[in-house]
Amino acid sequence: MASHSSSPVPHPSSGGSEGIFRKDRDPSSRQYRPVHSLPDVCPKEPTGKELHRWTVYNSKVNLPAALNDPRLAKRESDFFTKSWGLDFAETEVMPSFYLPNITKEHFGPYLQETAQREKIHERCKNICPNKDELDAVSTAHIIFRSGFQNEYLPNVWLKQIFMKPDFALDDPTTFNAVLPWSHFNSAGRKSSRDMASSRLLQEKLSHYLDVVEVSIARQISLRSEAFFHAMSSQHELQDRLTETARAVAVLRGRTAAIERIMCEGPLRALRQALTRSNCARLHNKLKLMAAVHQSQPTVQLLLSTSEFVGALELIATTKEVLQQELQGIHSFRHLGSQLCEMEKLIDKMMVEDFSMYSRSDLSRSLEDDGQVMEKDRLESLVFGLLRQRKLDFLDIYSDEMILAAKSIVTQSVVDSVSQIEEIDTDIVTKLADQMRLMTFPQWFELLKSVFENFILFLKRIKATLSVVRNVVLEALDSNQKSRLLERAAAGGLAEAPGTPLNQGEAELAYLTHEGLFISDALNDAQLHLGAGGGQEQSSTVGPRQALSRLDGCGSDSASGTTESSSSREHPSASEGGSWSSEDMMPSDLELGRVANNIQELLYTASDVSHDRCVKVLMARAKDGSLERLSSAEFVFLSQAVEGFVKDTEELCCRRSVSLRGALQSQANRFVHRFHEERKTKLSLLLDNERWKQAEVPAEFQDLVNSIADGRITLPERKPQGTEERKPSDYLHIDGQKYAVVGTVLLLIRIFLEYCQCVNDIPSISTDMLTRLSDLLKHFNSRSCQLVLGAGALQVVGLKTITTKNLALASRCLQLVVHYIPVIRAHFETKLTPKQYSVLRHFDHITKDYSDHIAEISAKLVSIMDSMFEKVLSKYEVKAPMPSACFRNVCKQMAKMHEALYELLPEEQAQMLFLRINASLKIHLKRQLARLGVHHDGGPQHGLVTVDVAFYTENVQSLRTLEKLDLNMAEIWEQKR
Repeated sequence: MASHSSSPVPHPSSGGSEGIFRKDRDPSSRQYRPVHSLPDVCPKEPTGKELHRWTVYNSKVNLPAALNDPRLAKRESDFFTKSWGLDFAETEVMPSFYLPNITKEHFGPYLQETAQREKIHERCKNICPNKDELDAVSTAHIIFRSGFQNEYLPNVWLKQIFMKPDFALDDPTTFNAVLPWSHFNSAGRKSSRDMASSRLLQEKLSHYLDVVEVSIARQISLRSEAFFHAMSSQHELQDRLTETARAVAVLRGRTAAIERIMCEGPLRALRQALTRSNCARLHNKLKLMAAVHQSQPTVQLLLSTSEFVGALELIATTKEVLQQELQGIHSFRHLGSQLCEMEKLIDKMMVEDFSMYSRSDLSRSLEDDGQVMEKDRLESLVFGLLRQRKLDFLDIYSDEMILAAKSIVTQSVVDSVSQIEEIDTDIVTKLADQMRLMTFPQWFELLKSVFENFILFLKRIKATLSVVRNVVLEALDSNQKSRLLERAAAGGLAEAPGTPLNQGEAELAYLTHEGLFISDALNDAQLHLGAGGGQEQSSTVGPRQALSRLDGCGSDSASGTTESSSSREHPSASEGGSWSSEDMMPSDLELGRVANNIQELLYTASDVSHDRCVKVLMARAKDGSLERLSSAEFVFLSQAVEGFVKDTEELCCRRSVSLRGALQSQANRFVHRFHEERKTKLSLLLDNERWKQAEVPAEFQDLVNSIADGRITLPERKPQGTEERKPSDYLHIDGQKYAVVGTVLLLIRIFLEYCQCVNDIPSISTDMLTRLSDLLKHFNSRSCQLVLGAGALQVVGLKTITTKNLALASRCLQLVVHYIPVIRAHFETKLTPKQYSVLRHFDHITKDYSDHIAEISAKLVSIMDSMFEKVLSKYEVKAPMPSACFRNVCKQMAKMHEALYELLPEEQAQMLFLRINASLKIHLKRQLARLGVHHDGGPQHGLVTVDVAFYTENVQSLRTLEKLDLNMAEIWEQKR
């Protein structure tokens, strides 16, 4: 494109103060002042790569330019269809999902931003001249100033055509410019004009050739001085090189003489010394090879005596020697793989041996002493397994432990059944069925035997695991000591480095070009002569010496064992490539995990023991036999289970819950049966109760006295003696007399049985409390139905519910209310603080009982109230006095007092008669108001006063009512 040389960004002119921007001129048209520089000896010519380098300005055609060619009058509408068919233009192009829909508004900010620049560009186009005009004016100006127009024109034309970087005659434009064939006749006929044009062209080209030759000659003349200077420098350089070659030849002759006279003898002696040293090292290598060759038989010998640790150490030493000392020996090329296979074989042998040891240790008789079986063998196996990183050996012990636990239960059942003649093992083959055929004492003895065997079993496991844990801790301690020794050795080497080689030895090692052997020889000399040579030498050849010692043992397995033990207990603390058994041991983290797994295995043993005991328990409970136990038998069972659980917790430091959970499940069933039996018994007693005062046997009085002393338990049955104590009419508690029925006496014994059961089985406290509260509610509701609801008339056949029955029921309820706080305090001691919420049942029960007692008192008052209403409604104030009505009232009051006097305490009796007296006053006051009798001192008032005095005298003559304030003045209405 024609405008590629113009700058895309306008620049302000240097002298313009108006901010006018002008285009930069073409660099080829600028006028330069000739510059004189030093002569260039080797002037650089433009290379072909630089001459033909493509730039962005060489881009002539692109697709938008082809489609929008302004030179075409009419654009081609079939540009694509003529090449690719009609389908190309008709195909609809789907819009892209990744490109937004571009509208004119998207270019708004850009157009606003470039508007000012566009205006400035248009102004510059109007002001700045055209490039072609500017080039023509510049060229004419140059020609005019040069003064030799005829010489300069060809030069300019040559530069414009022949010296262009892209000059090529195959370009039609260039070819026409050089050879303007357009002046020739195109018809192919030669004319005089064509001949003249060809001669003119030939002369022009000749002139161009002359101009080029003159220019070349001028350039040569300008650079002649530099050329002659280079030639003179070349001669001087050749003279100096000749002198240098002569000096080098003299120096080499002298050096050869020095080597022949002074160096050949000493070097020969040194080489012989090195040869001797190499021979000695070769001899040592051969001895080491012999020792390695004997390693396999030694390993086989150690394995025959189960010395796995010694065999593994020998294999590790041999492999390290092969890698460090005998690497590349062709005869030992298969020894490494053979040792690896032997090591894998040893792994399998150790695992199998450990499995056999575990099986034999766990299956031996439990009556043996508690010592660990073959402790040395166990330690050797565990250390070997740790060395080989077989950290899952505890899983093997766990599997054997589970099998042993099953066999313990099986053997215990077989032993117990063999002593029982009633069970035929040929008919009853299953162990669970055999256990269900046992009586409870027989089965209980079996359970205790299982418990004892499992305690011995756990003690044995704990002793074995203690040995294993000690080995693990020993390995962990050995690792830590090894690290400390390595740090100490590293610190010593850093503080006291080795003695450096002197200068002569270093030069000698350099001159021989055999630094490897010389350095080894010097290091050996330094190790022998140094102060700490012994320790460093032992650390350097540690694997070789260890292999030699093991090989020297020969067939002595005991010495091999001692050697392995010593190497295990005293690891060497050598330098970077040192050998020690701890290098193959697990890390501290892995050993810590193994130690934790040992403790977890002990926990697992406890859980397995509990699970097997649960199997025994559930086999017996399958037919419900445990639910039918008496409370004493279940207490024995609970105590045995609790004892076993505590022993296992102390032994294994593990709180296993499976056996406790099974016992709790059976306890819940036992509590349900226990409660249902007593509830049924209480219901039967209530249904047969005639609500008459019962005599209190002496044993019940003793029972109540023991409760008063703080013993909430059932007293032991005393043997029947000759002395027989008579029963009493009342139950004496805290200075009060309680007249009770026989059902309440049994109720007291029943809730004491509940408390005793809680003492024996604390785990069922909450369940037992709920059941006891249900029992007390049942007694309250049923007694209310029988007495207040008159249910006893139909159930027992009573003719009527008398006031004595009501008072007796009230007193029995008061007795139960008296003991509710005692029961609550007892249960509170058996509950945890989180379970205190269940104690609210006692508050509800106390309220229900109090309401029941209040209803009975109200019933007694209502009985007298209905009698007063019936009698006083017929009352008339007339002689004789006292009237028959008041005589009847006093008679009924005396009967009520006679029925209640011996049942209710004095305070309750007085309160009850005060309420009855208040009812009498209300009815009498209503009747007097109806009769019109007033407190006016008249005759009727006098008659009423006589009746009231008679009533007061009779009531106050009753026992415990002498000081009762009847306040009969309230029968008179107050005058307004």
